[in-house]
Amino acid sequence: MTAIRAAAAASESDWVAQAVRDARDDYNFGSVLPAVFEDYARVFHPATLCEAEVRWAEVASANGRVMHPAAEWGSLTGSWQLASQDDLWDQEPRTGELPERLANRLAGVLAPFTREPGRCLYGAWEGWGVPSVMMLWREGRSKAEVRQAQEAAEARIATWQTLLNSAPRLVLPAQREMHLLEGPLDAVSEFYEEQHRHPPSLWWSADRAWCVGTDIDLMTTYVGGRSEAISALLDDEQLEALRVPLGQRVDWEADTINPLPKPRF
Repeated sequence: MTAIRAAAAASESDWVAQAVRDARDDYNFGSVLPAVFEDYARVFHPATLCEAEVRWAEVASANGRVMHPAAEWGSLTGSWQLASQDDLWDQEPRTGELPERLANRLAGVLAPFTREPGRCLYGAWEGWGVPSVMMLWREGRSKAEVRQAQEAAEARIATWQTLLNSAPRLVLPAQREMHLLEGPLDAVSEFYEEQHRHPPSLWWSADRAWCVGTDIDLMTTYVGGRSEAISALLDDEQLEALRVPLGQRVDWEADTINPLPKPRF
């Protein structure tokens, strides 16, 4: 069972569709989420070292760089091509998806700042496509056990895909079309329960008190809301976040303080 369901109507997202800009024309965070709020924060997805989280500020310090609101990963490491740095990080920040721990923490921090924590809207990007089943087995499992497990996995995928296909569409520029879902705020954790699910690229409270946006090409997440909500987010020691000004760029050239690396491609 899931608390997530198809949104009641596409009109629930009209204000988002009208406010989000085209990233091909405007490289600021207004192309990630509606730039209609009082205040904004940028939440940095952590790198990891042996699965332990590594903050961007640690990477900046180790590389003699400056951590600041417009910092870009390539500028902090000196290159977009690095796969790791010895004894510092071995996995770069997650691109395009807000990590599960951060999503749950954000939900907890933002909950007091909406009148409707029991109803949020979630935009799931259509571009993730339809997943396929891939399973690994230990020796000794019978063919019947393997078949039963595979059929169960395929059924869960089909159920989830049916839900997505039944949902209204949120049409945004630059191939950012999304399935529009709804559910309580704490249901954001359900997007992480199965490997075939992807976390939402956009989610907001039904009363539009705040909005969380993670673009599929970025290593960070942006949050807009009232100043008290953003201040609570910035004060949370379990999140690495910085306040950002309206209009801050999000492309790889946004960091004008640290040395500019060569482009990724």
